[in-house]
Amino acid sequence: MKLSERQQLFARDVVKLLLFMDEKGYKYTFGETMRTREQAEIYVKQGKGILNSLHCQRLAIDINVFNEKGKYLRKSEDYRIFADYWESLSPANRNGIRFKRKDANHFERNGRLGL
Repeated sequence: MKLSERQQLFARDVVKLLLFMDEKGYKYTFGETMRTREQAEIYVKQGKGILNSLHCQRLAIDINVFNEKGKYLRKSEDYRIFADYWESLSPANRNGIRFKRKDANHFERNGRLGL
């Protein structure tokens, strides 16, 4: 499957996730979506990221989620409902709540699975 086809499937699942958040009464803003190779290198030097980030392939997005009162959700467990929903959309989808170093507002589509 071409990268552009994986990106389209990823984008469609992001829309589904955002609609799910809306239905549950949450608000959101976008964090990082596309990352350049140069920015990835900077993050690696700062210890904040990896060189082969799926952000560089436009297969990852950071979504900042807020409750109905406008409070930003900071705890990983606050994102469990979204992580579970995201991963139910495709076996290629993964949430940062599963990472060793938690990154719960990170939603990605594994480009190697070809799904």
